[in-house]
Amino acid sequence: MTVESLIVTLVIGAIAGWLAGLIVKGFGFGLVGNIVVGIIGAFIAGFVFPALGVSLGAGIVAAILHATIGAVILLLVVRVLKRA
Repeated sequence: MTVESLIVTLVIGAIAGWLAGLIVKGFGFGLVGNIVVGIIGAFIAGFVFPALGVSLGAGIVAAILHATIGAVILLLVVRVLKRA
């Protein structure tokens, strides 16, 4: 992994985690937490979307949407597990 791809991954993760925190009220993790949530969300969406046959396209905006949707799924699962 090159330095440029690592920086892009971190920026997309941070934006996706921040957006997911806004969508799912009550979750704010700071910069590092948002990056982690966004990257894990991208992995979750990477498994879920192909199984459903969904494709958002290519590019930075699609990657951010992809990771944000996965991060929202992650935060909703965490919320459900906290209540149980």
